[in-house]
Amino acid sequence: MALPVAFFAVFFAYPVTAIVARGLKTDGAWRFGRIGEVLAQSDIRHVLWFTTWQALASTALTLLIALPGAYVFARFDFRGKQVLRAVVTVPFVLPTVVVGTAFLALVGRGGLLDQLWGVRLDTTVWAILLAHVFFNYAVVVRTVGGLWSQLDPRQEEAARMLGASRFAAWRKVTLPALSPAVAAAALMVFLFTFTSFGVVQILGGPTFSTLEVEIYRQTSEIFDLATAAVLTIVQFVAVGAILAVHDWT
Repeated sequence: MALPVAFFAVFFAYPVTAIVARGLKTDGAWRFGRIGEVLAQSDIRHVLWFTTWQALASTALTLLIALPGAYVFARFDFRGKQVLRAVVTVPFVLPTVVVGTAFLALVGRGGLLDQLWGVRLDTTVWAILLAHVFFNYAVVVRTVGGLWSQLDPRQEEAARMLGASRFAAWRKVTLPALSPAVAAAALMVFLFTFTSFGVVQILGGPTFSTLEVEIYRQTSEIFDLATAAVLTIVQFVAVGAILAVHDWT
């Protein structure tokens, strides 16, 4: 018991305490008003707004694209299904820097889209959103598809026999049963995209910045460690709230 407690204290509690002290302690006195002062800055408010907006947009787009894939894996058996399931999971375990670099080669200057059609998406929000979908596709497919494969399709068939259309049967029978898995997957995708760093840093350029990127910028470019620590505290609170909602659902 002593070893886990010591490990927790040294590698988690102490660093977190040091960050909190760096952000909120000045000349030996605690200044909790520092959080409000930092969040009152217009550029920081814009970063928080964009961080939240792109996370919501990425989550919605991922659900829209991945739910049909979850249906295919749940309801159909075909040759190579397990291999394809493994391939779908590969992007999720790749480092975000690798994903960002790969998308830059696809949508950036001299990339495949640029060569074929003269289309460039680097330094646009669309590049960020599409990379997030690519990265988190497996989260929805595996989470929702796992539950979907366990549902009895005869319930939906019974609703259709009673006169419901295919979509109405899915909306009234299948979707409510899938809602816990959909909610869990959505929260996890939101968490991953809310804390996104590598993808936004590479594809967003100087135009777009999430909370993670802003913490990095404050630390390595502006050298304002106190502001970076305050933003880290804000992220701690946001991540804790997301995880609490996830556990509640």
